[in-house]
Amino acid sequence: MTRTDLPNRLDRLPWSPWHTRVAVALGVAWVLDGLEVTLVGSVGGVLERGDTLALSAAQVGWSGSLYIAGAVLGALAFGRMTDRLGRRRLFLITLAIYMAGSLATAFAPGFAFFAACRFVTGLGIGGEYAAINSAIDELIPARVRGRVNLAINGSFWLGAALGAGLSLLLLDVRVLGPVWGWRAAFLAGGVMAAAILLVRRHVPESPRWLAAHGRLDEARRIVLAIEDEAIRRHGALPPVTGTSPVAGRSPTLLQVARILVRDYRRRSAVALGLMVAQAFFYNAIFFTYSLVLTRFHGVAEGRVGLYVFPFALANVLGPLLLGPLFDVVGRRRMIAATYVSAGLGLALTGWAFAQGWLDARGQAWCWSAVFFLASAAASSAYLTVSEIFPLEMRAVAIAVFYAVGTGLGGFAGPALFGELIGTGSHAAVALGYAVAAAMMAAAGLGALRHGVDAERKSLEDIAPPLPARRPDEPS
Repeated sequence: MTRTDLPNRLDRLPWSPWHTRVAVALGVAWVLDGLEVTLVGSVGGVLERGDTLALSAAQVGWSGSLYIAGAVLGALAFGRMTDRLGRRRLFLITLAIYMAGSLATAFAPGFAFFAACRFVTGLGIGGEYAAINSAIDELIPARVRGRVNLAINGSFWLGAALGAGLSLLLLDVRVLGPVWGWRAAFLAGGVMAAAILLVRRHVPESPRWLAAHGRLDEARRIVLAIEDEAIRRHGALPPVTGTSPVAGRSPTLLQVARILVRDYRRRSAVALGLMVAQAFFYNAIFFTYSLVLTRFHGVAEGRVGLYVFPFALANVLGPLLLGPLFDVVGRRRMIAATYVSAGLGLALTGWAFAQGWLDARGQAWCWSAVFFLASAAASSAYLTVSEIFPLEMRAVAIAVFYAVGTGLGGFAGPALFGELIGTGSHAAVALGYAVAAAMMAAAGLGALRHGVDAERKSLEDIAPPLPARRPDEPS
């Protein structure tokens, strides 16, 4: 098997402006997803007005479901293409699809067109998850891979805050008002994507992917250019030690399934548990956030957006502040700590809610504290899936676990909590919180027992190329 020092050269690099540009250009995917999800939640009531699209509540709900369905299908379809055609080609294509969907949404004349645009937008976002997570892990030095990945995944909530702010501003009658404001909000998302698309054009292909596809000379030129910029800023680089095997061609889908179920079954079980638990936890709370505030705490619909800001801030700060510990304390310990503590926090919040001790402000602050921890936990799930499988199938593995996690947790959570909230019973809602808390705790303990100590390790050491793969073993 061919060996090369390119992965080792990438991992020994000091952090440079080049890495910052890559992180910003690629990480904006989560900002855009947060923007889209929050915008639909914030303008849903406006779209039911006769002077806008005159949608029914069911149609607003279907639009959200179609966005999620598009994201799931986009992840699966584009994840496969990312492994076969390259990270760079796909993170340009998927962003262009998102941009087209968001821009077209702004000109929707009715439900059918609006729903189709939401599906297309979801396709782009789903494809982004697979293309971006694989590219980031392969370009960022191993010693900081955890904190960078968590910070980028946590930026979803910058988009959520931006979406809430845009809706409050543009729907204000003193600015654009409901009739035109919702269109301008979606237009803003498309314009932002167009700007980022121009920046992404300068992000190179992953040298690891190029090496795996026999394009070693091209991979060396990219690494040399990155090293030159680092040398100009930091001086001489430390010597390169050792080489790594070059990955082979992408396996077929049947081979991918066999590898996940047979060779990496414990890792697959851990990844599935983490993704399903965080998807259920997040979607159950976030998609019914406004219902709890309006029905149980009497918050006016027009003021729900104000309660998103502390929630979003906590979700951004969690990965930023706790992220470095995933590289220092270790993956398994920190995943378990954040998952279990987030579950315990939600269980206590549910108990206080059932006792009637919380008003709207208290509820928002409790949720913010819980999701300070849960945001780091959820981001670590995406980190885990993106680094514990071989390069040849990394993007499709990300896509599979994202799709299954979102499909199971993302659909079941909002439906269950919608029914529980509909009962008007504090105790019923608290029981739902307890279910979500138990799922988080179980997933965290599973990761502690069967997870992988991936901190500060080369991706090739965590998951060797497929011809040299090892059967799944306890870490």
